[in-house]
This record gives sequence, structure tokens and C-alpha cells, in this order.
Amino acid sequence: MKQRVEIEALLAHSGSEEQRLASFALLSLGVVESLVAGTISASGAVEVFFHADNCLYVRRQLRHKIADDIMGRGVQLPDIFDALPVEQAQQEFQREIAAIRTLCLTLLDDQQLAA
Repeated sequence: MKQRVEIEALLAHSGSEEQRLASFALLSLGVVESLVAGTISASGAVEVFFHADNCLYVRRQLRHKIADDIMGRGVQLPDIFDALPVEQAQQEFQREIAAIRTLCLTLLDDQQLAA
């Protein structure tokens, strides 16, 4: 999959702020699962989902600290492999993926409580 996902277009008709945040968390979880399964690489995830347009949309429109943190961590995933030796990079990659997953689940939980 090389076609960019545009979060703004997908969430344009999602209704309330809570629904947009929950939808964002579910989309992000899908990307995380694709990374874990190896169907998308870290650099592919940035090209498709964690790209600058989506980062700006999340920061300016969703304006939620956890959502912004998810995007910030996602955009940095390829850098792990540039900065660290392979074994250490793989361990750090797994930690970051786990952190993003936890943030997504926290965001979903927060939105359920708000509803």
C-alpha cells in the first residue's frame, strides 16, 4: 500500500470530537498492526500515514495531547534504524510500537468515558 491516507478526509464526517478521536485511534491501531505483521515498513508507515499533512491536521484540528504523541512517535520510527545498530534498533522499534498501541488504547478508553 503506497497510497497516502489523508486523516482529514477520512474524519471530515465523523461527527463529534470524541468520534473523530476514536476513529483516529482505530486508524492508528491498524497502522501499528500492519507494522507488527511486517506488511508495512517504518518508512512506509511515514509515507502512508505518519506524514506531515496528517501530523499538522492532528496537531491543529484534533488538538489532543495523546493523538499528537502518537503522530510524533510514528513519524520518528524510521529514524530508529538510522541511529542505532540493528539489534538495538529492533528492540527500540518494538518498544515504540508498544507505546503507540498503548496510547491508542488509552485514547479509545478516554473517548468511551467521555461519551
